[in-house]
Amino acid sequence: MNEQLTFTPPANPGDTLRRVLVIKLGALGDFIQALGAMRVVRATHPSARITLLTTEPFETFAKACPYFDIVEADGRPRDLKGRADLIRRIRQAGYDMVYDFQNNDRTSQYFAGLTGQKPRWSGAAQGASHQHRNPDRAMMHNFDRLAEQMRHAGLGPKPPGDPSGWVIGQDLLPSLDWIRTTFRDPPRFQPAFFNLSGPYALLIPGSSADHPEKRWPIERFAEIARWLAGLGVTPVVIGAKAEGEIGASIVRAEPRARNLVGRTDLFQLAALGERAIIAIGGDTGPMHLAAAARAPGICLFAQEWTPEMAEQIRSVWNPATRLGRAAPKGGPMMVLFARSLEELSTEDVKKAARALGVLPEEPPRVETIPLDPQENTTLAERRNS
Repeated sequence: MNEQLTFTPPANPGDTLRRVLVIKLGALGDFIQALGAMRVVRATHPSARITLLTTEPFETFAKACPYFDIVEADGRPRDLKGRADLIRRIRQAGYDMVYDFQNNDRTSQYFAGLTGQKPRWSGAAQGASHQHRNPDRAMMHNFDRLAEQMRHAGLGPKPPGDPSGWVIGQDLLPSLDWIRTTFRDPPRFQPAFFNLSGPYALLIPGSSADHPEKRWPIERFAEIARWLAGLGVTPVVIGAKAEGEIGASIVRAEPRARNLVGRTDLFQLAALGERAIIAIGGDTGPMHLAAAARAPGICLFAQEWTPEMAEQIRSVWNPATRLGRAAPKGGPMMVLFARSLEELSTEDVKKAARALGVLPEEPPRVETIPLDPQENTTLAERRNS
């Protein structure tokens, strides 16, 4: 019999714990997608002092998040001494339970290096008290994998028919509604801070430099910017500082666009996403942040799909594909995919944007009749004469 059907997870100690550690190192999209699981940890252990072990890019964001009391940003030491020092610090902290949401070889080594009485540990590490026991966990969507890990840690879902139960994956969708509350919705979160008035759309053309295949051609983003501006929607280009030239090239092609590349922090990006009428971008961290802010969106995915794959796994949403494992979820998010993003046209994106029903109506096309080169009258005037 399938072990997953017969497995009874160990009990979770709930609100009896004093010290809890959560581990999530990165990257941005993965960190954002883990926020829902972090929220469940906070709700499960409301009286505990919860520490997050992460990396520097997420330190400021995490320190403002209400799920944690302490944030440590040195979770990825570069050498053996640094790793040994970190393991020693984890051991000396005396954590009652650890939730490892990174679940890679590095964090499994952290667990293995803890000598003596180990803390309760939720994660993939062999020998963990609350081990995520699914050997196929890597072939699950991030939300589904986190939800199953929580179940193996003794947390939900409830039995069928229980009205307080939750659906695998969906209850762990991240929420960013704490951001405006935490900062009291300051001026720097408002569109007017960026000289934006009226409807605007987020364009997210960048991606990790290690994955150029995730980038849709810049000239097509420029064409979409031109189209949006023609509808009375301000195109707002966002991204990391290293992508500054990408933003500049789009604005050169469409001067009505606004270039905010490198000018927003994660809080401002979430606030902009919350009020954007649409976000368009690739498989990249800011797109996952926009989804978490519940922005309607179109995510462009490089995903091979062949008749042989259709025969074997039936759906491109099967977690055997990267799209099936990592596509953003949150607001009304549509995913367009092709083997190469070069194959996705601007008309494909326009059609998807129209289908979301969030854009202003397009002005009717006016048929123009060329002048007769022989006379300074239009053909229509000649017909009526």
